[in-house]
Amino acid sequence: MLLHTAAAAATYDAKGSVDSLWLLVAAALVLLMTPGVAFFYGGMVRAKSVISMMMMSFGAMALVGVLWVLYGYGLAFGTPLIPHWLGNPFSQLGLTALATGSGGPNLGGLAFAGFQATFAIITVALISGAIADRAKFGSWMIFAGLWVTIVYFPVAYWVFNLTDGWAPSLLKVNDFAGGTAVHINAGAAGLALALVLGKRVGFQKGMGKPHNVPLTLLGAALLWFGWFGFNSGSEAAVDGIAALAWINTLAAPAAATLGWLIVEKIKDGKPTSIGAASGAVAGLVAITPACNILTPGWAIVLGLLAGAVCALAIDLKFKLGFDDSLDVVGIHLVGGLIGTLYIGIFGTGIGLIDTGSFRQLGVQAIAAFGVMIYSFVIAWLLGMAIQKTIGFRIKNEDEVAGVDTVVHGEEGYSLETV
Repeated sequence: MLLHTAAAAATYDAKGSVDSLWLLVAAALVLLMTPGVAFFYGGMVRAKSVISMMMMSFGAMALVGVLWVLYGYGLAFGTPLIPHWLGNPFSQLGLTALATGSGGPNLGGLAFAGFQATFAIITVALISGAIADRAKFGSWMIFAGLWVTIVYFPVAYWVFNLTDGWAPSLLKVNDFAGGTAVHINAGAAGLALALVLGKRVGFQKGMGKPHNVPLTLLGAALLWFGWFGFNSGSEAAVDGIAALAWINTLAAPAAATLGWLIVEKIKDGKPTSIGAASGAVAGLVAITPACNILTPGWAIVLGLLAGAVCALAIDLKFKLGFDDSLDVVGIHLVGGLIGTLYIGIFGTGIGLIDTGSFRQLGVQAIAAFGVMIYSFVIAWLLGMAIQKTIGFRIKNEDEVAGVDTVVHGEEGYSLETV
């Protein structure tokens, strides 16, 4: 019996180490996605705004990384301060408890903390695309620090804290990797900031063409690559669910690329490389909450649907009159809503098709719209406060001259003649 127990303990420890190793690798993959966002967004703005655009992503990596270690992990995963709503930031202040436990550094706990840190970072970075070409960097950093503290960290507790967050523990919402906490959250905040900062000079359909298409395609490729860690890593284990999430992360964006290109061909006459990249991202967004609960066939259907709908949704800004520069609303908010609600119909064992009940669709909607409204309201209030005090938007003449030289004193492309 003793030998059997020792063998079982050794097997358990080995499995735990393998799972933690996978989390560390997945965390590195997800962190790479934020430079991927920088490339993806950077290629789509004007040449004289590329540094500003990419700096907002790198600024998010720096600021949110520090805040997460200091108190963010405690707010999202610490002991309950307000049960079901918020953790105690002092319970994991500086991650000291995880780093200096009686048995030494906590491998699994630190790996999980690192993995979740990358989610907070990329969520903030995604918002920046809505205000490209016209935001002050300092104001953006102030907004990022306040928004991640007041919105993202609590929402992460609601959605990702499986033991106490109200969405999974009370309502049994299925949001495996962040359809609500990441994409709807970022999309709603992006919409709020787009309204606060107003339209770019000369805003109209077709006003700006991507200055560097290969840069955007590189960004999309890095995003897709990192997204395998984003989704599969969310299982926090090396098992069949992680493998299913991996396959669905291949199938859905592939189908979404086709869906976007088909709509683009019908609507505009030509399928474009930017459309292919945007379609892939739309599919990745949509499959994020659902990658653990869909068969690959239903993941393909979701991808086709998300690609087609998001390709149409990006034109809403021209009809409704808000300037979402790089389609954060049309891709992340709309794609996140599609993926989150889709689970309520097609989710294996929980959706309408398998159960005949609308209950899951109802709880998915509560989580989706609850996060959307909360994020939009707080982002709008924060954005307005910054705009009315130190100013959030640069001057029109500085926008025309170029954000890079005015704000950062640099040029993305400096061509010297001898």
